[in-house]
Amino acid sequence: MNRFSTDAGELEGKTVLVTGGTGSFGRRFIDTVLSRAEPRKLIVFSRDELKQHEMQVDMAERFTPEQMSRMRFFLGDVRDRQRLTLALRGVDVVVHAAALKQVPAAEYNPSEFIQTNVLGAENIVWAALANRVKKVIALSTDKACNPANLYGATKLASDKTFVAANNLSGDIGARFAVVRYGNVVGSRGSVAPLFQRLIAQGARDLPITDPRMTRFWITLGQGVDFVLSSLSMMRGGEIFVPKIPSMKMTDLAEALAPGLPTRVIGIRPGEKLHEMMISVDDARHVVDLGDRYAIEPAFVEFSRESFAGAHPQVREGFSYASDTNEEWLTHEGLLRLLGDPGASAMPPPAGA
Repeated sequence: MNRFSTDAGELEGKTVLVTGGTGSFGRRFIDTVLSRAEPRKLIVFSRDELKQHEMQVDMAERFTPEQMSRMRFFLGDVRDRQRLTLALRGVDVVVHAAALKQVPAAEYNPSEFIQTNVLGAENIVWAALANRVKKVIALSTDKACNPANLYGATKLASDKTFVAANNLSGDIGARFAVVRYGNVVGSRGSVAPLFQRLIAQGARDLPITDPRMTRFWITLGQGVDFVLSSLSMMRGGEIFVPKIPSMKMTDLAEALAPGLPTRVIGIRPGEKLHEMMISVDDARHVVDLGDRYAIEPAFVEFSRESFAGAHPQVREGFSYASDTNEEWLTHEGLLRLLGDPGASAMPPPAGA
């Protein structure tokens, strides 16, 4: 199911820190790296001691003592620059997955999202530069492109912060990049497990926000592999966007419960009808790398070779949106994605 396969060799012998390491992505990422490579250390950086304890217990049942000897668990919050600076000592690679992510919660609690998603990103940059970290890759979202809600706006600000950080590294040589992808099939907050739960409870219909709505879809395993492969090819300042399928919400409902009626409940505050990962305004900087696009930095004041020398640039006026996507997910394809071992897991709260 993973279209972005990689052996994680980039992390062999390296010290790697994952912010939000007890979240769904962090747990799957760490499992994958431990299974495929032999990093020097893998550090989980997160806020919740209970989730860290539960993660240690779970991992100890599945991994060998030698593999577990590589693990470190570091309590802290990305809002705390001093704590981050301590945590990043001796670290080679940072994967930044910590974030607050729920769209309605952001509309009601904007300052909390700004503290974590925007100022937290700035703290990561400062701590990475202070410790001469070699590579930082940050997770973003399709909602950061032409944002219609505060969550998307905070992630756009975060993306801009990481891209610009390359111009600050000077002789440190640190490189920063971003990965941007769509909804994770089966993750908590996703519509698929909601529909599955309602179907199991004998629902007479399924709630649809709008029959025209479309979304990009990716599995947790594909997201991890996309990050790993982007980490190995990053040159600094890129926003990597995977080529992944779209699906209409009505088709998703029909695939999970053929013949069951749907009920239109309306779009939630801050929600888009269709998602976009690359806008027309970005197109002049976009290179087609085959299985993904790279939005290259507009301002480059550091040593960097463009991908455009070996790969084609997209056409003028190009955009990448869920309603105009060339690849569409079939009913059978959706069910295969839901069969991903990590897709149906119910992860801890985002940014944990």
